[in-house]
Amino acid sequence: MAESIARHHGLDAYSAGTMPERNVSEEAISVLDELGYPTNGLHTKTLDEVYPNNYQKIISMGCGVECPNIPIDEDWNLDDPLGQKRDFFRLIRDEIEKKIQNLEFNE
Repeated sequence: MAESIARHHGLDAYSAGTMPERNVSEEAISVLDELGYPTNGLHTKTLDEVYPNNYQKIISMGCGVECPNIPIDEDWNLDDPLGQKRDFFRLIRDEIEKKIQNLEFNE
């Protein structure tokens, strides 16, 4: 969800996980579609597919069971909505939206 929301706000963003599911959750796609966030082309990625690269910020949604050995700038400590009801996905989506809108970048 974070990749889609960030791209909606004009950021060049990539999401990846230490143990990603095979596909992006249907619930995640559904709650993104509700607000018109881009979902075409969203797919799950491992950290190896996107790191290392030249990023301004690396943000963890929450380490969960396995914290990656990469330099994390911020940990948002969000609960993983996978397996939860759609309303919980909406809560996490909205929290990600707020955090993305409040991001600050060093020039």
